[in-house]
Order: sequence, then C-alpha cells, then structure tokens
Amino acid sequence: MRDGIGRGYPDGLKGEDIPLFSRIILIADTFDAMTSSRPYRKGLDYEIAYAELEEFSGSQFDPELA
Repeated sequence: MRDGIGRGYPDGLKGEDIPLFSRIILIADTFDAMTSSRPYRKGLDYEIAYAELEEFSGSQFDPELA
C-alpha cells in the first residue's frame, strides 16, 4: 500500500499497519455515504460511487480492496 493511505490518527498507523477490518469498513462506509440519499441531496448511483472508489484507490483507499 502507498504511504498516503491513512493519516495515522490517532495511533500513527499508515498503510498495511491499519487493520484490514478498518480498511474494509472505510470503503463500505464511504460507499454507503455516497449512495444514501440525504435531506439535502440524492444519493449517487452505484456505478458513479464505484467509479469514485476506483479513482481514489491507492490514495485514500487500499488499492487491493477498492
């Protein structure tokens, strides 16, 4: 994993030092946030949300998972 994944807060963890479960939850939570409708906006289509995950794979998300 690239060094840019994770900001290390609060324990200074980066890359593969971040537990696998946490990296998976990050992707799932992000996808849910993007696709869920809110009072102030409609949720994105799954295809668009997936494209966003792919775009940020390696910088914000584990490239082996996203």
